[in-house]
Amino acid sequence: MSFASTTKQELTRIDSMEHCQRAELSALVRVNGAVQLNGEHIRLDVSTENNAIARRTYTLIKQLYRVQPEVLVRKKIRLKKNNTYVVRIRAGADKILQDLRILGERLERIRGIHSDLIIRECCRRAYLRGAFLAGGSVNNPDSVSYHLEIVSTYQDHSEDLCDLLNQYRLHAKWLERKKGFVVYIKEGDKIGELLNIIGAHQSLFAFEDVRIMKDMRNSVNRLVNCETANLNKTIQAAMRQVENIRLIEQEIGLDQLPDRLREIAEARVKYPEVTLTELGQMLPGRKVSKSAVNHRLRKLDHIAEKLKNNNTPSSVQACTD
Repeated sequence: MSFASTTKQELTRIDSMEHCQRAELSALVRVNGAVQLNGEHIRLDVSTENNAIARRTYTLIKQLYRVQPEVLVRKKIRLKKNNTYVVRIRAGADKILQDLRILGERLERIRGIHSDLIIRECCRRAYLRGAFLAGGSVNNPDSVSYHLEIVSTYQDHSEDLCDLLNQYRLHAKWLERKKGFVVYIKEGDKIGELLNIIGAHQSLFAFEDVRIMKDMRNSVNRLVNCETANLNKTIQAAMRQVENIRLIEQEIGLDQLPDRLREIAEARVKYPEVTLTELGQMLPGRKVSKSAVNHRLRKLDHIAEKLKNNNTPSSVQACTD
């Protein structure tokens, strides 16, 4: 079972007050519902491929409106897709839709999210829970990127849903796709906050456990990459220094160098793998700082560069510390 399915299974088991049930059911019907006119009668179908959400929708309708909805199962043979569960209301569908603030008194569609549904804080959370159950999906936290989205048919509803999410500072955005409008969140910590808001606490713990391990693994990888890059730079610099020292030895001899440059040249050739700090501690006599070692090696590089350009230094003895 996917992480999104597990999360929705958890959400369908939440108990709530009647006003919160109404807000949740309104979101479920708004996203998954379809209204059909049959003469003077209205029929409401609420469709989903998740049997737990179908049971939740059935239970909410039965508890709130004391009606017995029909439940139909449509089997999909092509491509072995999941079954579709349809919760159908024939009698009194218009009254239910009006109470859920989806249709107005003249049976016109109410735009966006009606304010009556989300007066209380708990109802706002319930509405978001219903919207996620109906049209939501969330990536497995182990995947490359974090992504949670809620699909809706109407732009006005997606805009209001985005505004509702952003009341909790979740940095939600919306966009249009071919088959509707999508409200989405891309930040892992904000997805975790939304899971907490809608009551998916077990899924939140699982999400955060994976996210912590993933972030820790990424941090370790960054440190290792950084150390590797620094090591490669150190090795390349040491190889260049040894090559330059060999050139000086071949062209003019190390004995022609001032004592301090000769000491550092001989030490670098003998210990090409050590750092500048370690190299300074290996010199005879007093210890030399890293900056002093680097200064002397740069002077050796300068001498070697002149030799490469066929411009032999006239007085190597002048190159002192």
